[in-house]
Amino acid sequence: MSPFDAHKDILSALEWKSYSVRRSDKEPLRAFVLRALEMRDCSIVHASDASRAPFYIVFDTPAGERHGILVYAFFANAKLIKNRPADEHRFQVKYGGNLKGALDVVIDSSRLVTTLFVGIDLEEGLFVAADPVMNTPAPMSRSIEFKHEHVELIRLQGWAVWERDRRPGKSKDRPTAELEDCRTEVLVGGKQDRLLDLVALERIAYQLDPGERHLVADKLKALRPAKAVSHPILEEFGIASDALFDLIEGASRLKMAVRGWVAEEHLAATLGKLKGVSECIRLEADGKPDISLRWKGGAPILIECKNTLRSTYSDGRPKVDFQKTRASKGDPCSRYYRPEDFPVLAACLHAVTESWEFRFALTTDLELHKTCVGRIANMIGVAEPIFSASAERVFELHYARTA
Repeated sequence: MSPFDAHKDILSALEWKSYSVRRSDKEPLRAFVLRALEMRDCSIVHASDASRAPFYIVFDTPAGERHGILVYAFFANAKLIKNRPADEHRFQVKYGGNLKGALDVVIDSSRLVTTLFVGIDLEEGLFVAADPVMNTPAPMSRSIEFKHEHVELIRLQGWAVWERDRRPGKSKDRPTAELEDCRTEVLVGGKQDRLLDLVALERIAYQLDPGERHLVADKLKALRPAKAVSHPILEEFGIASDALFDLIEGASRLKMAVRGWVAEEHLAATLGKLKGVSECIRLEADGKPDISLRWKGGAPILIECKNTLRSTYSDGRPKVDFQKTRASKGDPCSRYYRPEDFPVLAACLHAVTESWEFRFALTTDLELHKTCVGRIANMIGVAEPIFSASAERVFELHYARTA
């Protein structure tokens, strides 16, 4: 029996669309990934042929742990394009000749196989990765851009993290317009020998909001490629070894986030302790606010919890990317909230402060969207007097206005 037989059950359980590509064109991308793993003393067990995309690769870490990765890889470059910024780099998402189609990026919910979604610059010897979850489905021929300054950071530091604005596509016949996640996107770049760190990031940050993903990626930034070591946290998380998690073990708050202590749970615990709260219930239905709360026996108050981004405005204000991940078909404005959807927004500052603290605001006080009438703006600055650290003050104000 070949070593690959152990992963046949994964292949039978996990299916993805395979695209026919020219082997000579894609082999350099495949070779980059394989060499990146070998640079960290990983042993390649299986690698799918370069004539089919995405690449499926199975490898053993130096500690003997076996992992599978599904790699959607594209060429990144800095070729000058008319009417585009001179300092722009990019990679274009496309397989085959149907550029009006959509790419369904497959992600294994069991976490046995880790998906990577990367642009690879062979000349620079680096990669830039986007969140696979935010990029499925991905419209074919869409470009993901970044700047020369980001490439310089990767050259100097080996690992860099930054945010990128995403906007709904303008094309009326774009097949994925309502399905696309248009929240702020976190891009991660690294030199070739940091690709194994990217695998670890994707395992840790799976389904985290952009701000939390940015925080985890920042924590990995300080690490340097190292030989395999033994550490209890490796077994606890079931994630690849290679000296990646010593830092996380020391950052207990980050560890709690990774283990599922999400902002909503911390918010419920915080509010439940307030004197005057007679009921605090977490609502777990899709499309509904996160918490229903009664203040001093009054009518229920619905509260939506949103994580801030990792980066702040230039004046230091945290910011909330305040929109839904999807829009209703035929109604692009439906991705933005209305004040009547819920009366209170709780902004979690964890991505900025690395502590579970919140700021509260009435949605009727938030800035309105400039083009979608009756909707709230999609980017909100968290600061007084609109936001308050006192939930009690906001609850009292809500009851006063609705009396």
